[in-house]
Amino acid sequence: MAEGIYKTTMEKLKVKQQELKEITDRLDGLKADLDTKQKEKTELEDNIDLTKVKIIRAEKLISGLGGEKERWTNNVEMLTYTYDNIVGDVLLSAGYVAYLGPFILDYRQECLTEWHRMCQEKDVPVSAKFSLSETLGSPVTIRDWHIAGLPVDHFSEHNAIISTSANRWPLMIDPQGQANKWIKNMEKSNKLEVIKLSDGNYLRTLENCIQFGNPCLMENLGEELDPAMDPILLKQLFRQSNMDYIHLGDHVLQYSADFKFYMTTCLRNPHYLPEVSVKVMLVNFMITPMGLEDQLLGIVAAKEKPELEEKKNQLIMESAFNKHQLKDFEDKILEVLSTSHGNILEDETAIEILSSSKVLSEEIQVKQEITSKTEAEIDEVRNGYTPVRHVSSTTTLTPFILYLSLNIPSHLLLIRFTIL
Repeated sequence: MAEGIYKTTMEKLKVKQQELKEITDRLDGLKADLDTKQKEKTELEDNIDLTKVKIIRAEKLISGLGGEKERWTNNVEMLTYTYDNIVGDVLLSAGYVAYLGPFILDYRQECLTEWHRMCQEKDVPVSAKFSLSETLGSPVTIRDWHIAGLPVDHFSEHNAIISTSANRWPLMIDPQGQANKWIKNMEKSNKLEVIKLSDGNYLRTLENCIQFGNPCLMENLGEELDPAMDPILLKQLFRQSNMDYIHLGDHVLQYSADFKFYMTTCLRNPHYLPEVSVKVMLVNFMITPMGLEDQLLGIVAAKEKPELEEKKNQLIMESAFNKHQLKDFEDKILEVLSTSHGNILEDETAIEILSSSKVLSEEIQVKQEITSKTEAEIDEVRNGYTPVRHVSSTTTLTPFILYLSLNIPSHLLLIRFTIL
């Protein structure tokens, strides 16, 4: 009897244990679902916060770069046009640098016009209006050259481009000293060494410049060069232990890649033998009438209104600095965009850089507009002295010299010009 009751009770217990197990399993499943849902909830909350941050960053990015769309679009169109015509432009530039350095402006222009026509006839892609300054030059660099004393005319700009782009070291025909002044100002901060063939230790100075990478200017050259300079002019380098070396006389010198060599002559019409011409890049720096007129105008304006000329020079410096900064910011923006991986909205550092760069670029553009406007106003005032700068003969130059030496008032000088 008791065994029957026990057996019945055990069977009921097993049923209840099975029911308890099912309930426990179900409870564990519900707990697992709860954990999953809570995790999903946390992820959704994090995504909501991240989305809010992305929206804020997107607004910063749009407001920061949105206004730049027109300027960057124009840049893309211009670069696309340049890319399409780069073959002909580089061909003309190479010909200009290689062959036209010794010649005057008129002959250079004549050759360039003929070459441009031949490119068009041969279906070589070339810009409709070729410009050496735009192809090989940089507006920022050219402005720095002008600040350093390079005359403000296309002929002088082209001479500077030839001097800095050619494979051979430049020998500049410079009777007025324009190139000399420009090089000394441009390379002053780089510890320029100035030598002459008449110096007893000029080779020693050259050796130091070659080893330490300092620029060197050899001035007052005649029509013959010292044969001892041939290894430098011909760049007879040899490589050893991943270093460049050069034989100069009895010495073997380590050759610095930063070394630059310039030569100038004061002769008005030098005659260099072919064996000399093939070693150097002859560049005709004879001053042009336009360059002379601009310099005379600057002298007259500085005499009459020194504060005006000083302000103009200051504006030129500010304009160059602004363009340098603007170029740096553009480069920084492009670098951030090109190096950013994945979604840029997740890169807070990149967004901050882009936003700050845009603010600074806008400030620079505003400053540049103000500077350009002020500079135009100053040029308008300076151009009031234009009749004084037109010097076409020795006779008309006489009153100008008197003006500089005796401080004759400009209105009397203009009367004198009218009589002449």
